Amino acid sequence: MPAPKQTKRFAFALSGVVQGVGFRPFVYQLAAKHRLNGWVRNTSAGVEIEAEGAGQALDAFSEELTSLNPPQSVIKTFKQTEIPLTGEEGFEIKPSQSLAGRFQLVSPDIATCTECQKDIFAPRNRRYRYPFTNCTNCGPRFTIIEDIPYDRPLTTMKNFKMCPDCQAEYDNPLNRRFHAQPNACPICGPRLWLADKTGTELSNTDTIAEAAKLLQDGQILAVRGLGGFLLAADATNPQAVATLRNRKRRPSKPFAVMLANLEEARKYCSISKEEEHLLVSPAAPIVLCRWNKESPVCPETAPGQNYLGIMLSYTPLHHLLLKEINKPLVMTSGNLSEEPIAKDNDEALKRLCNIADYFLLHNRPIYSRYDDSVVMYEAGEKRVLRRARGYAPYPVQTHFKGKEVLAMGPQEKNTFCLLKDGYAFVSQHIGDMQNPETLDSFEETLAVYLKLFRSKPEIIAADLHPGYIATALAEEWSDRLDIPLVKVQHHHAHIASCLAEHGCDDEVIGVALDGTGYGLDGNIWGGEFFCGGIKQGFSRQAHLEYLPLPGGEAAIKKPYRTAVSYVYTLLGEEGLGFFKDIDPEKLDIIKSQLNKKLNSPLTSSTGRLFDAVAALCGICRVANYDSQPAIELEAEAKDTEFAQFYPFELDLDKGIYLIRLKGILEGVLSNIKSGKTAAYISVKFHNTVSQIVLDTCRKLSAESGLTKVALSGGVFQNRRLFRQVIQQLETEGFKVLTHKEIPSNDGCISLGQAVIAANQGGL
Repeated sequence: MPAPKQTKRFAFALSGVVQGVGFRPFVYQLAAKHRLNGWVRNTSAGVEIEAEGAGQALDAFSEELTSLNPPQSVIKTFKQTEIPLTGEEGFEIKPSQSLAGRFQLVSPDIATCTECQKDIFAPRNRRYRYPFTNCTNCGPRFTIIEDIPYDRPLTTMKNFKMCPDCQAEYDNPLNRRFHAQPNACPICGPRLWLADKTGTELSNTDTIAEAAKLLQDGQILAVRGLGGFLLAADATNPQAVATLRNRKRRPSKPFAVMLANLEEARKYCSISKEEEHLLVSPAAPIVLCRWNKESPVCPETAPGQNYLGIMLSYTPLHHLLLKEINKPLVMTSGNLSEEPIAKDNDEALKRLCNIADYFLLHNRPIYSRYDDSVVMYEAGEKRVLRRARGYAPYPVQTHFKGKEVLAMGPQEKNTFCLLKDGYAFVSQHIGDMQNPETLDSFEETLAVYLKLFRSKPEIIAADLHPGYIATALAEEWSDRLDIPLVKVQHHHAHIASCLAEHGCDDEVIGVALDGTGYGLDGNIWGGEFFCGGIKQGFSRQAHLEYLPLPGGEAAIKKPYRTAVSYVYTLLGEEGLGFFKDIDPEKLDIIKSQLNKKLNSPLTSSTGRLFDAVAALCGICRVANYDSQPAIELEAEAKDTEFAQFYPFELDLDKGIYLIRLKGILEGVLSNIKSGKTAAYISVKFHNTVSQIVLDTCRKLSAESGLTKVALSGGVFQNRRLFRQVIQQLETEGFKVLTHKEIPSNDGCISLGQAVIAANQGGL
């Protein structure tokens, strides 16, 4: 049958996540289907296409470019222009073109697809049991990209020359490995080996089988993955888990558990359909699911928790290892507490030699450090709690297209943010900026983003806190680049980030509840209610009353100190009779600090109020990790429900409502004395905090006319409170804005800083 007469030629330009996701072979096959001539190529800005053929065929081609595009692609812009005919024959994939100053969105790393899983478990397949199997639908992306366009010479795979078979796949537009940049096989690709803690390679006939045997024997393994090392241990072995805790200096913070597949996961947790969807998604994050305590996963894995963080195998190496051992494995970040994960082999051998007994190593270089993401499904939506693998560096779309902004983020749970051309590139989770290793990781990751997204910041944004490392770094950059520095109050940034995520320009009532944020008055804020917006700025309208924090940081680590302070300050000497089990000398020291106002900063923190109540109930008097008292207080409530709450007052003082807490503390102590359980007190306290939010929003709405409420801050990662606050506010008629893709904790701060700085407002 003769080819249809060529009547038109169109040029197409597409941007978004359109490289590393099989887009060019998709275009090639689509052109063949519609018998079109022309070409397709990658550029630094996205994908360019020229197609020539019958008008009806071109119309169908154009429509199917966006309706049938590969599942991992995201098309953000689509431009179609008619151009002169050339009369060329055939359709080709042209070499990539670098365009000065142009950038494109970069795909996150993607979990192993079903087809590649079949390959590694098929004995006759040439990739049988090969731990670096991938295709255009799965595998490493962001962690191996050194620059754009996304082509093999610009990735860490550039030194692995493909064998003839792999090259044939790579060159065939009809093969699912066409231009899969990490494409490899056992003959030509990266290799895996087992080493002891000195780095000496161990001789064995089957590395995966030997690694599984070591885990079965209770050994701790450092496993090099996509974006760095994970520490693995048998999750059913209490001694192995205890050993890992001791060596990692992580006495009680929950560990995540990796499972082979969804069927296995159901043996350990109750999993909703929405949680199933998250577990098997291409991002394959850690998902917090209701824990079946009767399962073989030992209690030491997540002490005091009702939910267990689980993830499914997301690389071929994980699939092979989990299949071999046939047990759930603790898989936790390869670091000491508060440090970034180890990325390179030599680095891991140096930093993890006192934690791991053996090392499962490989020689595929990792360009960007990448931790696991953590999510939960709550109040009808996915909620990202830690954003990294599978999500970053995908941006938040905004409408701020002015000057480019670099926001340095907070001190804890740090991320940074680049704001460019309406895209807010929030980095993957960096960590707590309190050691040289994390600072190095921050600067290393920032260099990657600046390069990939061709960013030249014109404004620097940072937190107001004078002691933050990220703020000092911002000041240094501002001086060196001679560009403006905008300092943004921590809780303003919280609310602005929530509004930015929703593309909301309206004024709202902003509720920011967290542990610590440097306030405009120099005090420690954390129980804040604002009116305002990103462009209008924010004004503080209400907050928890200020109470002293004896010892500052010491009180955060020892919540019993906060409990003593709050009871003594609000109830006086008679309240201290409750603390008979505290060393009288320690009690006197705290009293003296409070009386003399010595190293006792004032705080309005909601997090500290949770600490005080948890300590009073005997749930957590000394904290080993961030938010432990609040997390365990929530867990104590389990599924108990009733409507009572403790009394509190809203006291108007100099135009700002102070939320008085004396009634709450009196009520808690009264319940303890009368023998009420910690579970009862926990439920009643959660009800109280929810009621505080509702009553305060009612008052502010009545005075301002505002009916939208934005919720942000780490306290809203508390499932019970979060769910309850949303329900009560919506019942009252409020429109509630919450975080979904960006964490409500301090991981969102850089986004808020960036959009406020872009508007030069909010201070």
